[in-house]
Amino acid sequence: MPADVLEMLRPKNAKKLNVDLGEGYEFYIVRDWYNPLIKRREIDAVILHVGKSTPSRMKLRIKVAEALGVDAKRVYIRKVLSEYGVGRSKVEIHVYDTPERALQFEPKHIIERNKLPEEMEE
Repeated sequence: MPADVLEMLRPKNAKKLNVDLGEGYEFYIVRDWYNPLIKRREIDAVILHVGKSTPSRMKLRIKVAEALGVDAKRVYIRKVLSEYGVGRSKVEIHVYDTPERALQFEPKHIIERNKLPEEMEE
């Protein structure tokens, strides 16, 4: 992909985070805010994946947790919106202070969507 096309897709005023999603993926944090009332970090991000598939929710959850240095059970991928034909996805992520706090606030359908392999066996 030409560099000028990638430059057009990159969000302005965003911070690049080294999330190891593989070759051809770039992860940018557009908004990062801590909600003291709920005790969670709320992150809006953009993933560039021109010519590649949108990363799975499970892979995103694990790799974002690794990049942030937290337990994957504290990270919940709320939303992944892929822009058709562009190779860019917008992601909404919540990172809680504790896994128990996440279970209090996240809706059941979000918890189900974000189950890790070891949680599926339980």
